[in-house]
Amino acid sequence: MTFPRRQLEFGVSIVPAVEELDSARAVVRAAEAGGLDLVGIQDHPYQRRFLDTFALIATLLAETDRLRFFPDVANLPLRPPAMMAKAAASLDRLSGGRFELALGAGASAERAAQMGGPARTPGESVEALEEAIQVIRLAWSEEERVSFEGRHYRLDGYEPGPPPAHPIEIWLGAYKPRMLRLTGRLADGWIPSFGYLKPDAVREAQERIDEAAEKAGRDPARVRRAYNFGPPDGDWAETLTGWATEIGLDTFVLWPRDAGQVERFAGEVVPAVREAVG
Repeated sequence: MTFPRRQLEFGVSIVPAVEELDSARAVVRAAEAGGLDLVGIQDHPYQRRFLDTFALIATLLAETDRLRFFPDVANLPLRPPAMMAKAAASLDRLSGGRFELALGAGASAERAAQMGGPARTPGESVEALEEAIQVIRLAWSEEERVSFEGRHYRLDGYEPGPPPAHPIEIWLGAYKPRMLRLTGRLADGWIPSFGYLKPDAVREAQERIDEAAEKAGRDPARVRRAYNFGPPDGDWAETLTGWATEIGLDTFVLWPRDAGQVERFAGEVVPAVREAVG
């Protein structure tokens, strides 16, 4: 199989800490000026220092013209899927189609429960995520009324709309086999992080996603393969080129130290990787 299977994209991820807002804005300005594609923002509402991720995305969408934004990844236990779908569609409409949606099952169930969210087991969290994907897509449909009956979520004659400005992609932050299979069956993208999944484990995870996609009658190439990462040791361009051509990653989201690092990434690394991959 030839990698990558889709056009490469590049972005940055920022932390919504209130005391780091000025530097986060500088990073976003550098990403916009440098021609990057994406900005992700962590979503941990129970962190006392963190601004609300969706509110910050709305603010930064208004301050930019071209970048697409996504929660990296949205905290499902604290964001009911029908309302999250409404917020996502609204942000997409207001920005002219510049919002994507990355979802997580909820890594800190105890912290979410402290904030009033459900205290789910890991298995229940995956069940809820699968239901949420279905609810969100129903909420983005142009049906007159929609209903859904699940164990964790339900809709009863809900009237969806307005729809998003473009087909919003749903990416999953997935690591374990059941989540990887869910990604292959239902998601538009996969977005693990270097800290939890090292590059030498990516290939096996990719194979699980591909197998699940094929069993569901889907083309595995339809599933975006994104990766959150910090500045790599050694030659950045060589490292990312290897990740693209050898293990099939196609979307690279950098955790930058500062705006200067973003300028280097956009000005030197990204063009070199694009040229090397072809």
